[in-house]
Amino acid sequence: MSALLYIRDMASEEKRAWIMVVVSVCAYGAYLAVVLGRAGTIPLTEVPYVAPLLWSIGGACLASIVLFIAVSMASPADIGKKDQRDREIHRYGEYTGQSFLVAGAIAAMIMAMLEWDHFWIANTLYLAFVLSAVLGSTLKIIAYRRGLPSW
Repeated sequence: MSALLYIRDMASEEKRAWIMVVVSVCAYGAYLAVVLGRAGTIPLTEVPYVAPLLWSIGGACLASIVLFIAVSMASPADIGKKDQRDREIHRYGEYTGQSFLVAGAIAAMIMAMLEWDHFWIANTLYLAFVLSAVLGSTLKIIAYRRGLPSW
């Protein structure tokens, strides 16, 4: 019961951040389990990874949408209410999280120039997206609980 009250007291954007962290980690974990499970005795670069990658991304998007709708229906009064603090926390999390996207894009570009296997390039980009989502959302959660850092 206390967990329900705790969730009910969260800002709408904090709930969204929690959903993003959980869904991102679970989807990526499932993807890794499938790909590594298929590896067996064949080289990792020969494992069929495209379908699991697309299913993982699509499933994560769908799960995020469904979970946010469900959480929103549980507390409809919070929907669409954003104040200046919510906007600053969102910006802080997104901008910081995007650092992993930039690093992943640079790494993938270098891999492409060095003509690495598509497997490594695609997985580097996917990992960058996951790390970006997890870092950005985690920083939002921390900011909601402890406040924004004072620079």
